[in-house]
This record gives sequence, structure tokens and C-alpha cells, in this order.
Amino acid sequence: MVQVATQVFPFFEIPNWAVRLVVLLIIIGFPIALILAWAFELTPEGFKRTEFADESAKKSSRKRVWLYVVIVAGAISVSLFFLGRYTASSKQSASGNAAQSANTIPEKSIAVLPFENFSEDKAFAFLADGVQNEILTDLAKIADLKVISRTSVMQYKNTRHVISRRSRRRLKVAHVLEGSVQRSANRVRVSAQLIDARGDTHVWAEKYDRDLADVFAIQSEIAQAIADQLQAKLSPKEKSAINERPTSDLAA
Repeated sequence: MVQVATQVFPFFEIPNWAVRLVVLLIIIGFPIALILAWAFELTPEGFKRTEFADESAKKSSRKRVWLYVVIVAGAISVSLFFLGRYTASSKQSASGNAAQSANTIPEKSIAVLPFENFSEDKAFAFLADGVQNEILTDLAKIADLKVISRTSVMQYKNTRHVISRRSRRRLKVAHVLEGSVQRSANRVRVSAQLIDARGDTHVWAEKYDRDLADVFAIQSEIAQAIADQLQAKLSPKEKSAINERPTSDLAA
């Protein structure tokens, strides 16, 4: 019963006080059960005090077997209780190690997840991929930042809306950048949000609604804003590299 309480109750999110209550009742009840088993004997006529019971060999043997069963059951219960405590201690130790590992994640680390295409024409998905790739490239130019490679984040393409807290932690970064791109004629809207992957909290969010020709400027502004939020140190050369337009030909 102790083993069931300590192992099964947490799985069903039953409060800890219920587990403690079960353990307490077992601890209180075990001596009582042991005394009753010692003082009484089960006979064909029902329960009788041991001193009034038949002293025949058969009765005596049955009493001894009953007593052995109680003792063995008690020993097993105590063993399972300490086993449960040891298991709980091991889990707490593992959680502590995991928390310690989480603390080793660099504060200035980020993963740029694939941007979603919210355009009515799904053929514009390449634009969302391009925006995400350019922002990732710009951030990778900053030596003070640790940026996860594009290959590592592409597994989350088209699944941004179902990315869980556990999935973000699996990337082993302190921050995650998520976003979307929507194009309509010669207008483009880019939304971006910076999330603290450790606490699953929003750090920064912004929307940019401009002409399509300004998409390169939007990418640079987002990269600069992320660097500012993470307090990354930029050299003049790195800042120039971020603001540099990859091409002056919009079609290209």
C-alpha cells in the first residue's frame, strides 16, 4: 500500500497530503494489527483469544502460520516504505542535477525557429523561410551570442503552434525567437516574439507592417532588437554586417 501510494498517487497528481495520510495510517495500524494477530486466533467458531483457543497441533500450526504471514507482510511493508523514500530521494537528486545543468545554459544563447507563413498564397512560404534564415545569419555574426544552427531548428517547421515548453528546453538555449510573415500584394507584415525558454515567459514582441521593399530593413531591426534584449556586445564591424543589405534587387 505504501508503494502504491508513493508511486501511483503522484502520477495521478493526487496531493502529497494524501500520500502522507496513507503512510501515517499504515504506520499507526501496523502495530495494532500485529498485536491483534498475536492475541487472537481464527478458529472454525470465529476469532478467539489465544489462551482460550484449542491447543491442538493443528490449531497451533495455523496460529503460527497466521503470525508468520503478518510478520512477513510487515517486513515487506517497511522495506517498500524505505524503498519509496530512497526512490523519491533519487528523483529529487536527479531533479537537482537537471536544474544545475539548466543553470549552465549560456544566458546569451538563442534558437531562431522557422517563421510561419500567414500569407493567403502558400507559395510565399519561401519568404518566411528567407526572413528566418536572414535573422539567424545576422545573429550568428555576433560573437557574443550562441546561436543554434538552422539544421537543428528545422525539425520544428510548420509546428510552431504546438511547440511545448519541453521542446524549447530540448534545444538547450536560454531564449527562443518565434515569428510569422504575411505578404499581401506589396505589403509585408512580420511578427516576432522572444521567449525565455527556461521559464516559458515572453521577453519581447513586435510587429512590423511595411512595404515589401523594406523586408531587409525589418530583418536587420529584429536582429538588432534581439541583440539589445540579450545585452550582447556588438563591435562596429558586427553592427555594420547586420545592417548590410544582402542585395538591392528585390526580385533576387
